[in-house]
Amino acid sequence: MSPTESPVTETTPDVPEQYRLTLTPHPLQRIGAYALAALVEESTPADLTTDRFRTAVERMTGDAVRASVRESKAPDGFWQKASLSFFPNAPMNHPGRYKGKNEKGEPKTARDVQETTRRWLSLPDPATWPDADCALCGRRAVGWYGKQDMPLAESQAYRNTTPRGHEGTALCHPCLCSFRALPYGSQLTGGTSTALHSWDERFTAYTVGRRADLNTGVAATGAAPAREHAREVVALKALRGYAEPLRAGVDLLVFNNNNRGQVLERHHLDQPLAEWLSGRHAAGPGFRVLVRAHATARTSGYVALGRNAFRAPERILGTSARWLLRAAAVPELREDRRSLSALLRTFAEKVMQVQEKDLAEIRAVARKLAYRLSKEESWSGLKQLRMHLREPAGLRRWLTSEGIKWACLDPEGSENGVRKELEGPLVSERAYLLLLDPSPNSRAWLHRDLLLVGVLEELDRLGWHLKGDRAEEAVKELHRDTNDEDNELLSDEEGER
Repeated sequence: MSPTESPVTETTPDVPEQYRLTLTPHPLQRIGAYALAALVEESTPADLTTDRFRTAVERMTGDAVRASVRESKAPDGFWQKASLSFFPNAPMNHPGRYKGKNEKGEPKTARDVQETTRRWLSLPDPATWPDADCALCGRRAVGWYGKQDMPLAESQAYRNTTPRGHEGTALCHPCLCSFRALPYGSQLTGGTSTALHSWDERFTAYTVGRRADLNTGVAATGAAPAREHAREVVALKALRGYAEPLRAGVDLLVFNNNNRGQVLERHHLDQPLAEWLSGRHAAGPGFRVLVRAHATARTSGYVALGRNAFRAPERILGTSARWLLRAAAVPELREDRRSLSALLRTFAEKVMQVQEKDLAEIRAVARKLAYRLSKEESWSGLKQLRMHLREPAGLRRWLTSEGIKWACLDPEGSENGVRKELEGPLVSERAYLLLLDPSPNSRAWLHRDLLLVGVLEELDRLGWHLKGDRAEEAVKELHRDTNDEDNELLSDEEGER
């Protein structure tokens, strides 16, 4: 040996360490780890002893072995079908698993397929372990693994296969088993799956535990689960059912590892919005009205609210404001309007982080405009306001015109008491900046939506509503009731409390 060479030290494999489950930064590994814990009715991976980990893996293996000899299109073949979207061409689902001969030179039987599946899920012989650390947790790896054993780590636009000349990703047995348990913690469709993840450990334990309770039955029988609502609805229902404080944001992960349609999407809810949507805050009649406000002729309010929450949360306020505008025509909806307006104030404060002093400026303008608009019995004033709120230049001209009319009001007039109560110009310098700030990162659009909500809220306080034929015409444009799907979802939610 050259004096410059270092002696190679053989390390003895630490087999017991391969039965100790830990959490890593990989969201899908974490979901699988919580699913393993749920398989043996433990709350978290930290609660799993070595023996309990073995028991969880044995249960998972039993489900896979049973599914390996079923056909994906058979009534009891759903677990087999679902596995294709997680572990394509694995021993349990490979289309050629019955082809060829076994070690004895005989045609393969169902027993051979089951034994091959069992070996696939077993701890590899320590003599075959590579001299490498697990890429996720750092302990000794037991092998190199690729698409057949672990889902995408990034969008397929960035990474979809093991690079040429590379043996795969080094994984230890517990991390590998976590990926293989991922189906238990996911919403299964037989194709693209979804799962919820959060760095709030209690929330992840709650959502994965509930999902695993459903999927263990599916794995045992092989029967397809009942058709579920849209993925955003399932996510929103999980938030609504969670009774603890949410201490982190929530990710809706949409993924498919199938060779023909691989995908990985991540839709994120920041912690303030996730907490606001939970049953702890957005409870009572306000949430029911919020759902109604999102309903359209083609889409249930629950679905639309869930999509807005995960994809465009800024639309929640604008959608609600439009409903409030239409609902202003219906006196019977006054309490609903008040409930929704109160909920939207908390949205502005807790989710959009609008400062109280800025809210006060917007409310002051809203009160003054509402006083002016309350003198009319038609839509014209409100429609003008709505039109100008969409176009800042027009809003500036309109506010200037209204500001002149406001300044000309006689504070001593019998009908102008509000002029004495609300001193100063119609729109202060600060309010102009909030509503019309042209800078690239301006949130003037948000402040304009809040202005409309404030005007409608103040009109309610003043007892204003449309009258006569104009009101009847307005009612025709309003979806006054939620649809059947919304009613079912809201009833289920209220029944769980």
